[in-house]
Amino acid sequence: MRVQALGIADVKVLVPVRHGDRRGFFSEVYNRRTLEAAGVAVDFVQDNHSLSAERGTVRGLHFQVPPFAQTKLVRVVRGSVFDVAVDVRRGSPTFGRHVSVILSAAEGNQVLVPAGFAHGLMTLEADTEVLYKVSDYYAPDHDRGILWNDPVLGIDWPIAPAEAVLSEKDRTQPCLTEFDTPFEYRSARPISGEGRQRT
Repeated sequence: MRVQALGIADVKVLVPVRHGDRRGFFSEVYNRRTLEAAGVAVDFVQDNHSLSAERGTVRGLHFQVPPFAQTKLVRVVRGSVFDVAVDVRRGSPTFGRHVSVILSAAEGNQVLVPAGFAHGLMTLEADTEVLYKVSDYYAPDHDRGILWNDPVLGIDWPIAPAEAVLSEKDRTQPCLTEFDTPFEYRSARPISGEGRQRT
């Protein structure tokens, strides 16, 4: 598996090797030791699966705040998405900036989004299915978001906003300047599922 940093180094793209023959292929899509060797030490506790029926469906920009912050490992098992991570860590040199990558079932690539980033995606095909691991359980009272098309973020979404398919929740999220972030930037540290509570 190749692990590559994006323009914000804490966000990483994972590209598992596929071993193919006439039957199809086999791929190891998650290996804890490989991630730890790349400086990513996360205990994932929950897998989520979404189906978006329409092209242009937007999900995001979402995150959970401490003590239930989540690191996410996202992949597409059918179709493709334009995937975005926005840095919302106070004091970060890249605060408010984003990185993006196209994830597809055909390529099999994945993106690791650490706690302290808002995550969102836009489907590029109908009937797109996304699987993602999270490092803490869903905590609705700690669920937050920022507006997907906030002009301050400068995200160049591949489908026009007028064609986007959104939930009412995502349509009415606050802008970045209206969000008082609880996330603090700490440089040169391994990525972890830092929000996880242990009992």
